[in-house]
Amino acid sequence: MLSISFPPTAGSSHNKAQLLMLKGKALNVVADYSTKAEESLSKAVKLDPGLVEAWNQLGEVYWKKGDIGAAKTCFSGALNHCKNKASLRNLSMVLRQLRAQGDDYSKNIFASVEQAKLAVEMDVKDGTSWYILGNAYLSLFFVTGQSPRISQQALSAYAQAEKVDLAARSNPDLHLNRSTLYKYEENYREALLGFAQAAALDPALPEPPLREQQLLTFLNRLTTLVQQKGKLKAKKLNSLMSSIQNKDLSLYKDRTYTTVSGQQVSLALKPLSTLLPGANMGTVVLGKVVFSLTDEEKVPFTFGLVDVDGTCLPVMVYNIAESWGVLIGDSVAIPQPLLKQHSIEQRDNSFSFSSIRVETPLVLVVNGKKQNMNSQAAAIVAYKPQTE
Repeated sequence: MLSISFPPTAGSSHNKAQLLMLKGKALNVVADYSTKAEESLSKAVKLDPGLVEAWNQLGEVYWKKGDIGAAKTCFSGALNHCKNKASLRNLSMVLRQLRAQGDDYSKNIFASVEQAKLAVEMDVKDGTSWYILGNAYLSLFFVTGQSPRISQQALSAYAQAEKVDLAARSNPDLHLNRSTLYKYEENYREALLGFAQAAALDPALPEPPLREQQLLTFLNRLTTLVQQKGKLKAKKLNSLMSSIQNKDLSLYKDRTYTTVSGQQVSLALKPLSTLLPGANMGTVVLGKVVFSLTDEEKVPFTFGLVDVDGTCLPVMVYNIAESWGVLIGDSVAIPQPLLKQHSIEQRDNSFSFSSIRVETPLVLVVNGKKQNMNSQAAAIVAYKPQTE
């Protein structure tokens, strides 16, 4: 066991505070919470409230202790005396860790982004600040309805971290968090590469190889189910296809669709095989569910849709409530379907398929019924802010 001895604190209050801060800082080197570190640092800030480094160290001690509220108070206290990037970064992180519900949580995430921005402004060459800004944007992405603009801001921050700081390129958590965003955006190739890179950078971390394998398993199962049309027997499949009726279009039966902006759009029922990459404006597709599939994160909910011509495409639905889903045999109508094409090669695996992405179940008509607000929920995904 390492034994550290410190000289008795003597002299002016400032000198005593400095010695106590150095003692607390040394005791705080360990990964676990230290009671003695808390005691020394608490005394230091009482003797010299302007000792910013003591406030930052004490905030880290409370963070290790699990007292996030006290940690926030310490970092805010440091900033009251002196604006510094360490306090801003730490405050950005703890704001995302505070327990809150609804609007309060959203406010914390917005505040987290602002603190991270201020840290970057203080030193644009600091890769750690850019990385933390990327994580703050990642949280904001899921809080504010998955805006592509915010997604790009997160990716840009991660890229900037690597550009200005060679050490950031070797941060496995950066690659892991960025891959979480890539996976959600269905950029599966980059997600798999990122998981693999994170695993190579730190072989002791269990999460990157696990996430990589989970995604590979999902893609394997998905492509197999699509090729085999849910593994349904021919008689069952033909029965489903012949039961597809235009009445299942329900509110889309008059061939109109109201966009988010309130604009009325004319729709034309088209076969799945005629869809083009991107948003198919003015189109509605209709089919029967032949399989359903979710991965460990349960985001997205994926099901196979077959139409009257026998074409089968996977449909990936986001922002679903935990209780929402569709069953084999359900009819589903999708207005203005967004078609994505995938071509992925990773290690000895190769996948090539197209899919339909649906941002919310609210636009779907299932068995002739429009989905209500209870079918939608904010997405929850795993990422690692703790080791920033």
